Amino acid sequence: MPIISTHMKNITVIGSGTMGNGIAHVFAQNNYQVNLIDVNEAQLKKAIETIGKNLDRMVSKGSISEELKAATLANITTYTNLKEACTQADLIVEAASENKNIKLEIFKQIDEFAPAHCILASNTSSISITQIAAVTKRPEQVIGMHFMNPVPLMKLVEIINGYKTSKEVSEKISNLSKAIGKVPAIANDYAGFIANRILMPMINEAIICLQSGVGNVESIDTVMKLGMAHPMGPLQLADFIGLDVCLAIMNVLNDGLGDTKYAPSPLLVNMVTAGILGVKSGEGFYVYTPGSKELVVSPRFNS
Repeated sequence: MPIISTHMKNITVIGSGTMGNGIAHVFAQNNYQVNLIDVNEAQLKKAIETIGKNLDRMVSKGSISEELKAATLANITTYTNLKEACTQADLIVEAASENKNIKLEIFKQIDEFAPAHCILASNTSSISITQIAAVTKRPEQVIGMHFMNPVPLMKLVEIINGYKTSKEVSEKISNLSKAIGKVPAIANDYAGFIANRILMPMINEAIICLQSGVGNVESIDTVMKLGMAHPMGPLQLADFIGLDVCLAIMNVLNDGLGDTKYAPSPLLVNMVTAGILGVKSGEGFYVYTPGSKELVVSPRFNS
């Protein structure tokens, strides 16, 4: 196994969507040089605008200075060419769609492009790190870095060790997470890891309760917020995660663990099939109107 550098400076982030731009933001704000890559130039422009707006919000709250905002943006370089973005990287964090085939193809490519010392990480929330690592020639240097959304605000990083991930790499990524102000939690590579092994069945059960008429949308979310001190109810949280992502993770749990208790709710399946995906589509269990902060239950569940 190649010697892993004790110092990381160049970070490549693959995917400039919600998670990717948040990951890029956090590394850049902590003075790492970040290469942010996406196949879509327009998406990259949107990502930089989003990072700028998030930094502006932090400036207005007094949590960072204008100088740090400027330095953060200066630390990010955008690319549409994968090879160019990877050749000098000390760490590559893949934050593409939660699709196994897409991730496997990306890891095959970055394994070819990245220098020998480079660690390859995936932001996957459920897909096997061991399976991802198996398509590379450096499985000892492949690890999961599951950030939470919104990345600039959420402290947790779930560190997932694949079957062959070396102890040295695991410790290095844990220390790196601390260096960017995060709190690492170590998980082993089983379906759903820790976060989604616990969270997604809860969300799925909340959807089953709605489907079965145990309670309405507001009652279910209110019980969990006020009774269990959750900051957001499970149905609203599902909308923010994306119902398609929730379904994909439930399918991973169902396939990986082979227990019917992980079968996705038929209501969840139907909503995703109909293109009702939560915040990203403007409607889920609630309706999301641009510019409005009022939470309105979807008419589908108002009867």
